Amino acid sequence: MLPDSQVAGLNQSKPRNSAVLRITLRQVLDFPGGKVAFTPQMEFLSESPEVRSPCYRVLDEYGLSIEHSSFAEVSKEVAIKMYSDMVTLQTMDTIFYEAQRQGRMSFYVTTIGEEAINIASAAALSISDIVVPQYREPGVLLWRGFSLQEFANQCFGNKGDNGKGRQMPAHYGSNKHNYFTIASTIATQLPHAVGAAYSLKMDKKDACVATYFGDGGSSEGDFHAALNFAAVLEAPVIFICRNNGWAISTPLSDQFRSDGIVVRGKAYGVRSIRVDGNDALAMYSAVHAARKMAISESRPILIEALTYRVGHHTTSDDSTKYRSADEIECWRVKRDPVSRFRKWIESNGWWCDETEMELRSSVRKQLLHAIQVAEQAEKPPIRDLFTDVYDVPPANLCEQEKLLKETIKRYPQEYPAHVSV
Repeated sequence: MLPDSQVAGLNQSKPRNSAVLRITLRQVLDFPGGKVAFTPQMEFLSESPEVRSPCYRVLDEYGLSIEHSSFAEVSKEVAIKMYSDMVTLQTMDTIFYEAQRQGRMSFYVTTIGEEAINIASAAALSISDIVVPQYREPGVLLWRGFSLQEFANQCFGNKGDNGKGRQMPAHYGSNKHNYFTIASTIATQLPHAVGAAYSLKMDKKDACVATYFGDGGSSEGDFHAALNFAAVLEAPVIFICRNNGWAISTPLSDQFRSDGIVVRGKAYGVRSIRVDGNDALAMYSAVHAARKMAISESRPILIEALTYRVGHHTTSDDSTKYRSADEIECWRVKRDPVSRFRKWIESNGWWCDETEMELRSSVRKQLLHAIQVAEQAEKPPIRDLFTDVYDVPPANLCEQEKLLKETIKRYPQEYPAHVSV
């Protein structure tokens, strides 16, 4: 049994605990990274918030401006170019996809349903900003002046291709347009983007880096390393996540339990925002503001753009095997970013049906001509397979080149007639 003095002490514990609580709440730990307050209450952080992070939107699904919405002003000239490039991108995807299905090119990847993310983000950047893409951002390159003929040359791997035919189709790159060459490997571009941004900061350039990735990329270790890297180095980089609901055939529910990608920015100390990726005005405004903060405050920004991949993952995929045709059709018809933006520019008196028909007809003719030219163009010489890596090619590489040329000469029927040995 306890002595009477201890029993009496227990009976008086409540007021003493209140006093201790008040004292404890005033105490802080001066810990690296900032002061941390103490609490006597054992409380675990919730694994998920009661309310999900909101999504910034300017235009509703009917193309009408939402009342009291705040957004960056877009001039008539910029708005028309944005819409024209969205239509061009959409048309290019349709025609190039059909060309691949006809066996005229080996591979293609579309951006159908994600045109607003491509074009609106590009419009908000400066040509001096460096773009480090994934593989679903050709619209950024289109906005910067990459011609339809250059797109076709790359997809057909001819002598006009910047990559000399050494890349997969639809894996573009252009030093002239500050657009890093695409790599299929998921999320490996993200740490590279941070390094490039840090170099801009060290050189005191008035520019930033914009890098793109999908929701699937956020499940890779490079994503986490890149965000932490950027936050610690305070690098001027904008991470733009195209959260289209599917990592090829893997749905979000099988990827993570967090509230999407936007909440991960806070965990790494990166300012973040969730945006309606099918709203061109919202995307433009978010990237415009992000660029200003990234450069003036020397900080990384994370943008999670909610969208939907209407097309198949690539021409090697059949998305109807893992999602319903009704779901795809709903997003294609009701939430199309191109038609939504068209309604907005029409409401401003900047567009009409006649202009629409002229644009689509002109773009289609240009694309069909570009494909014809690209198909008939000469392929790069065989020697280009072995150049641009070593200043002086090593002996084993020279031996490989010799053997390949001998094989082509021995079995010419197995190789295209226009391959230059």
